[in-house]
Amino acid sequence: VDEVYLYSDATTSKIARTVTQKLGFSKASSSGTRLHRGYVEEATLEDKPSQTSHIVFVVHGIGQKMDQGRIIKNTAMMREAARKIEERHFSNHATHVEFLPVEWRSKLTLDGDTVDSITPDKVRGLRDMLNSSAMDIMYYTSPLYRDELVKGLQQELNRLYSLFCSRNPDFEEKGGKVSIVSHSLGCVITYDIMTGWNPVRLYEQLLQKEEELPDERWMSYEERHLLDELYITKRRLREIEERLHGLKASSITQTPALKFKVENFFCMGSPLAVFLALRGIRPGNTGSQDHILPREICNRLLNIFHPTDPVAYRLEPLILKHYSNISPVQIHWYNTSNPLPYEHMKPSFLNPAKEPTSVSENEGISTIPSPVTSPVLSRRHYGESITNIGKASILGAASIGKGLGGMLFSRFGRSSASQPSETSKDTMEDEKKPVASPSTTTVATQTLPHSSSGFLDSAYFRLQESFLYLPQLLFPENVMQNKDNTLVELDHRIDFELREGLVESRYWSAVTSHTAYWSSLDVALFLLTFMYKHEHDDDTKPNLDPI
Repeated sequence: VDEVYLYSDATTSKIARTVTQKLGFSKASSSGTRLHRGYVEEATLEDKPSQTSHIVFVVHGIGQKMDQGRIIKNTAMMREAARKIEERHFSNHATHVEFLPVEWRSKLTLDGDTVDSITPDKVRGLRDMLNSSAMDIMYYTSPLYRDELVKGLQQELNRLYSLFCSRNPDFEEKGGKVSIVSHSLGCVITYDIMTGWNPVRLYEQLLQKEEELPDERWMSYEERHLLDELYITKRRLREIEERLHGLKASSITQTPALKFKVENFFCMGSPLAVFLALRGIRPGNTGSQDHILPREICNRLLNIFHPTDPVAYRLEPLILKHYSNISPVQIHWYNTSNPLPYEHMKPSFLNPAKEPTSVSENEGISTIPSPVTSPVLSRRHYGESITNIGKASILGAASIGKGLGGMLFSRFGRSSASQPSETSKDTMEDEKKPVASPSTTTVATQTLPHSSSGFLDSAYFRLQESFLYLPQLLFPENVMQNKDNTLVELDHRIDFELREGLVESRYWSAVTSHTAYWSSLDVALFLLTFMYKHEHDDDTKPNLDPI
């Protein structure tokens, strides 16, 4: 035998071989791949896999019980996408990033088969699917089983890290870094492990505050005296407990939850923001990530989501409230040539400042549409949606301007529509006084299309003057400012949004987007960009601030 061919077992390949044989072609040349002995290039001593300088633990969310081993397949898809990106964009690096799956669900016992035993038989397939997927959320919110889920993931992360270090002894010595990519509910569990959040501790603090509140009802002298003694005794007991805990802490160093420092925490399709909001996290007045995740625990938090993912929520408005009006950073397509670095991308605004929509019946309600009431037109990205809102708000907006001008114009249309035309003219005359530019005054006095009431004249004039007060117009009451009256911004952007496809159906995408992160080349490029960026900064400029 001097010729060997490799055939595929796929049904389409078998059909192709049968058809080509019927037509007279040889079986080998039609669909097989000829194999040759030997090698193309000689092996060398340096011919070995590149050193792993960064490992990424991939944590799954709900539904793992329904399809065991799914996280291994998903991690394999992410690893394959990362390899393609490394060959294309990071081939000059001598190291590479390794992705390791973390399967934490199958080892848990939880309630055993109690839930299955109480499940009705009708529509059994749908019920079993819900029990295997959505029930994980119920388990995590249960005070009985939550600790088991947390410990299951924590132990698996530490076990995998110890196993990897035992097989790669130079990893820690050469400063290897660890990042975590979590999906769905896995983001919440990973966050709680890193921060040590515990609802039982929160409940104890609540009971302690309730005990300290004075009792308003009438009490006798003896009852009041006994309560005072009880309060003093409890306070003394609390002081003794604090001293005892302090002695224990000084003598025994507390073991951290994880055996490694997390460099980057990537959340994909994450409901973490909802959990934090329900736990009482509210926006602050500083743009630091420490408000929700301290930097000493994790160097960088990044929230990746698809615009139609129904499970994903934004994190930035929990740090600074006015960021709810700033669009997330758009993730670059993997085939974009010379993309702008993410740290150099400027914020873009979503909508103009919204006015209160609750108007009494006695007040005149304008029939002119506004950014709040007008339907948002189909869009490719947030920049176009701003223009569309402006065009849909007022007739004739296209003749006034596009982009930010149209956005601001739509705002003035709503605020001015509730005023009589005479008031608008008086206001216009009052606002003409501080304007010194003759060209501006000339334009303001021109009659615009569809402006028989003088409403558009006043609105357009306000538009010309409004650029001087842009921050106040965009963020009227939610704006955070420093003492020197400068706008507070985030130290680093956290929310990153995937771009929608050109022919993508939003309704179908809402069903598939939550599980579409694994094979996305855009996500792979985004992950590697931040990991190799840190490596480059450490090599060239050790004292450089993080991205």
